[in-house]
Amino acid sequence: MNPVGFLDRWRFCPLCGGALEPEENHVRCTVCGERYWANALPAVQGVLVRDGKVLLARRGIEPRKGHWDLPGGFVEETETPEAAVRRELSEETGLEVETARLQRIDIEPYGERHVFSVTYTVTARGEPVAADDVAELRWFGPDELPAEMAFPGQERVLREWARAGSLG
Repeated sequence: MNPVGFLDRWRFCPLCGGALEPEENHVRCTVCGERYWANALPAVQGVLVRDGKVLLARRGIEPRKGHWDLPGGFVEETETPEAAVRRELSEETGLEVETARLQRIDIEPYGERHVFSVTYTVTARGEPVAADDVAELRWFGPDELPAEMAFPGQERVLREWARAGSLG
C-alpha cells in the first residue's frame, strides 16, 4: 500500500541520499534502511487570561498570516511540551510563564501538514510585547473574539473559555 499524503513527495533519504520507497504506512531508504513517517508535528499554545480577557497574537507568517492565533509554536527535538510553551510565549510575547497547566490535545491541519497541538492554560509575569513572528498582540473578552482563528482547534478552545468565563 502506497503511503498517502505528504510522504508521497519524499524521494531521497536525508541521511544518505538514497532513494526512498513506499511501504505500508511509511517510506524506507533503499540504501541505508532508515524509515520515515509523516507524523503530526508537535506544537504547543498557551491560553493566558487576565481581567477576563484572553491574549491573542496576529500571525506575522504563513500559514494563515494575518489571522488571530493563540501564542505558541513548535516543540524542539529534546524539549518537553511544557518547556516549549514557556519558551514560545517568551519568544512571541516577552512574557515569563509562571504556571502551565495542560488543557487539551488536538490534531490540527497546518498548511499541508498536521500538528499534534498541546494547549496549556498559563499564567505569566510582565506586559506582553509582540516579538518574533507575531504582527500584533491584543486582549479579547468572551464577546469580542475574532470570527475566525488561524486554526479550528483554537476556535474550540476559545468557545469553551467564553462559555465557562475562564479555563481554570
